[in-house]
Amino acid sequence: MARVISTVSLIVLLNILVGCGDIDSSTAKLMLVSTKEASGSAPTLQVAEAGETDVVEQMMASRDAYRKGLETLVGYYSKEGNNMKLKWAQKELAALDSMPHYRYVVDAALAGPGLKPTASIPEADSLYKDAVELEDRARGAVVIINENLLRQALEKYNLLIRKYPTSDKIVDAAYKTAGIYEHFKDYSVAILYYQRVFQWDPATTYPAVFKMAYVLDRHLHRYNEALELYQQAVNDEKLGFSYKTFAETRIAELTQKEKMEPLK
Repeated sequence: MARVISTVSLIVLLNILVGCGDIDSSTAKLMLVSTKEASGSAPTLQVAEAGETDVVEQMMASRDAYRKGLETLVGYYSKEGNNMKLKWAQKELAALDSMPHYRYVVDAALAGPGLKPTASIPEADSLYKDAVELEDRARGAVVIINENLLRQALEKYNLLIRKYPTSDKIVDAAYKTAGIYEHFKDYSVAILYYQRVFQWDPATTYPAVFKMAYVLDRHLHRYNEALELYQQAVNDEKLGFSYKTFAETRIAELTQKEKMEPLK
């Protein structure tokens, strides 16, 4: 039980400390001390010169430990027949499971631009199939999209990229992931995944360059960048007719706009 208390204290302190500074800074200095350690009876957990990835990985490990601690409490109180405390532990565990669990560090950023889809990996194929089925079910209703299923699909696509970086499904997963992030209005992340599509496979048939241009144009209003990408997209022989027509129209409109006033 003392371990559970220490873990909870660690998570609270981590949240407070991260909230007080810029975790992107490589000079950020964090010292996370558990309640038990303050009495001198447990080792100090220190993260010196920590970057964002270090802090996030520590948080995720602490979050997993917290969940396992609650599961241990549920098992203990169930065995002991202490129904009141069992309900407390079950309620806390249910609350933990119901809240959003974010990864914070984007998988496509960690993977980098140099991955190559070279291998047919059955496990990756199965994971991709499961993700597509989840996404199809999420988008099955015309009016309302099941965003919970969409998030589950998103996690599976990212898991595929993370676990099988040489799979011939990573490009497909990246394109699908970009579309989901676009749905959730995480436009900067969507752009990164669209970029990874043609970085990982320059011969891709996916209209990733057009999609990047569209997001930059319509959602982020970064017209200069959008114009360059539209111009690149229309030169792609594999680009579909409707996409090419839209791109050509926007090139003409943005070029005219640029003549009247500098584009942003």
